[in-house]
Amino acid sequence: MPRLSEVIAALDALWPPASAEDWDAVGTVCGDPDQEVSRVLFAVDPVQEIVDEAVKLDADLLVTHHPLYLRGTTTVAASNFKGRVVHTLIKNDIALHVAHTNADRADPGVSDALAGALDLRVVGPLVPDPTDADGRRGLGRVCELDHPLTVREFAARAAERLPATAQGIRVGGDLEALVRTVAVSGGSGDSLFADVRAAGVDAFLTADLRHHPASEARAHSPLALLDAAHWATEWPWCELAAAQLDEISDRHGWDLRVHVSKTVTDPWNSHSPSPGAPN
Repeated sequence: MPRLSEVIAALDALWPPASAEDWDAVGTVCGDPDQEVSRVLFAVDPVQEIVDEAVKLDADLLVTHHPLYLRGTTTVAASNFKGRVVHTLIKNDIALHVAHTNADRADPGVSDALAGALDLRVVGPLVPDPTDADGRRGLGRVCELDHPLTVREFAARAAERLPATAQGIRVGGDLEALVRTVAVSGGSGDSLFADVRAAGVDAFLTADLRHHPASEARAHSPLALLDAAHWATEWPWCELAAAQLDEISDRHGWDLRVHVSKTVTDPWNSHSPSPGAPN
């Protein structure tokens, strides 16, 4: 049975902390490096319901994509929800490890998992990592479809393949236009519009598209926009990451039991369409 420090070393090799953005907060939040690890749970968000799931599962390690303390803190008092998360973890001997923008940039990373969920062939990174001589790492991915689809059909594929959320898939653009190439970016992607236009793709699928950047993007070109729920675009990475750790466990003879949480932690839980709104 491996120690936590050994498992973390393996995870850091997959997603090097040094490749994270300067503003990010990745790495181990809590946990004893010498504790033994036999069961691991992967999830997107380090929220209380996920931590409670880890407790019920008798997990020793929780790995999440989103940080718990992205902007730092001066207290872990249990009087606030993040403090309660820390207290629950420590009381139950559960370590918490975060892989955020370092997992976004990895090869394979968050956007590779998103492309895989949509059955897209990855051509290369949307924003290449200049330190990667092989040109495989970076933010987002440029992809090709196996055969052209209309925007309407591609949106339906995304709605079917990604985890169900109240939002579903919002679409901007000509629904009958053909899509052959797509840029994808797990999580918030509207800072990447210039790179998407430079890639010359037919559509861009990401999350958290704001009004003004999306409006300007549509004015620039006939690019189709597909806006999915943030959580839904990143959840496929949990399955990819779990499979990677499974392979490492088999190689080292660790016999880890690796799980992926299917709990929906998207903050939106209902959607009431406007009467007469376009479908």
